[in-house]
Amino acid sequence: MNVTIKDIAKIAGVSYSTVSKALNNSPLVKPATKKRIIEIAEEMGYEPNFAAQRLVSKQTQIIGLIWPTIERVVLSTLVTNISKEISKTPYSMILSVDPIPASLDTFRRFQVDGVILFEENIEKKMEQTNIPLLVYGVSNKEQSNYPIIDANHGQAMDEAVCYLAELGHHHIAYLGDFSEIDSMQMQKYKGFKKAMDKYNLKVKDEFLINTKGLDWYDGYTAVSNLLDTDERPTAIVGGSYDISGGIIRGIKERKLRIPDDISVISYDNIPQMANMETPLTSIGVPVDELAKEIVRSIIEYVENKELYPSVKKMNPVLSIRKSCGPVNELFK
Repeated sequence: MNVTIKDIAKIAGVSYSTVSKALNNSPLVKPATKKRIIEIAEEMGYEPNFAAQRLVSKQTQIIGLIWPTIERVVLSTLVTNISKEISKTPYSMILSVDPIPASLDTFRRFQVDGVILFEENIEKKMEQTNIPLLVYGVSNKEQSNYPIIDANHGQAMDEAVCYLAELGHHHIAYLGDFSEIDSMQMQKYKGFKKAMDKYNLKVKDEFLINTKGLDWYDGYTAVSNLLDTDERPTAIVGGSYDISGGIIRGIKERKLRIPDDISVISYDNIPQMANMETPLTSIGVPVDELAKEIVRSIIEYVENKELYPSVKKMNPVLSIRKSCGPVNELFK
């Protein structure tokens, strides 16, 4: 006689759905409960019928991800970590580099269970879709039709400015993309100005440089323009990993020392920042934590439908390395 999920649930004293989740290695089941259910299943000689499971559940156990860009190191690192996290579950992941409508059409054909979308892909208001959709982006009142993972960029800027102020810096510059179509970048920009006001630090117009992009060369060009002004800041906050790489190179080409002459702190928090030519102090949600939360949330959404339309705000972490130091007495 074939052993069924119902038989295991009866012995374990749990629901059928809990047994199903445990046998599929779902992160939504407590480890101790999952271990006990698996042991009972093995003792009873349970053999899963995958075809029948999929017919009953109407799930393919496939998650779609719309690729944001192959050019930026941070997003590539995040996508890689998301893939690693999904590989630890019964789910698989497929990527699409097409625009949102084409990607969603592809995912419908594959009958994916859910989709992960990066907000910077969104150029206009999203149309409703019957596929569970999780967005990595910025929460606001207009975005109420899908759950959002928010990396809390404003809080990150607050902590960056606070750290520099504690080191004695009063003349702080911000170099980032001020593009109004990218809400993540605008949240950093507005968060920086709000933090400067909170800590009673004057924001000088010449210390706010719009990089008009997020690449290495954008940071390099911006810092060159900044250092051509009459007054030099004692510290710079970079809007991204790539921007800050350009900032460091531009400062060193001027024969200035980091952090003795200028301190640099960057948004983003990826392992590569520790291996730069000057190990970079950074602020942001660690990329591995972000990936874990994105995967946990999309699976919970697919299996329980309980995220709609919630917002999960993550906690930024300050990683102190060698690019920041106390303000030089000559510039106080």
